[in-house]
Amino acid sequence: WSSDVCSSDLDALIIDLRNNPGGLLDSAIKVSSEFLPRGELVVSTEGRDPKQDHKYYAVGSKRRPAYPIAIVVNGGSASASEIVSGALQDMKRAVLVGETTFGKGSVQSILKLPDGSALRLTTAKYYTPSHKVIHEHGVVPDIVVPVSEENERKLMEQRARANLPPEEGAEKVQPVADEQLDRAIDVLKGVKLFAKQTKLGGRSNVAASK
Repeated sequence: WSSDVCSSDLDALIIDLRNNPGGLLDSAIKVSSEFLPRGELVVSTEGRDPKQDHKYYAVGSKRRPAYPIAIVVNGGSASASEIVSGALQDMKRAVLVGETTFGKGSVQSILKLPDGSALRLTTAKYYTPSHKVIHEHGVVPDIVVPVSEENERKLMEQRARANLPPEEGAEKVQPVADEQLDRAIDVLKGVKLFAKQTKLGGRSNVAASK
């Protein structure tokens, strides 16, 4: 994550987290912090043992972008990507488009046994800011756009060819429309149009009052 998300050149942003299996909790906090005010709740953990209860907040102090955001997710979005999606959705910072995420939101502890083996136990679960459990439930998008397994496979192949050198990816194949990405683009266009009309309406009211 290295782009300047506060760049004045951006007027909208799509974050594609489809098939993103996640990563470190710290990374999820940092990414979420790029778009949330300092001190906003990002995610919390709760377990049977109160020692497992923790709250994690947005960090940093730099200016946050105000442009609209859409996040595209699917059943392959898991773990840290679900934390980011859930946080930005709950805080009304992004619109989620796609399919319900995988539902991997547990804290696991390793207990060593006398014989040298180990036991891995789920000791707590992750919750979004509005206290929706992620584990085994996933994050439900605001706008559901299902994609068939066949089309998903074709899209993955299409993306793979796009990353190949021209001579290797030259095979002509009928392109497949990315319905989820297209819907995300349409959503952002609608949000921007609404914001523009609202702004113009406010100016008209001010002018009329003068």
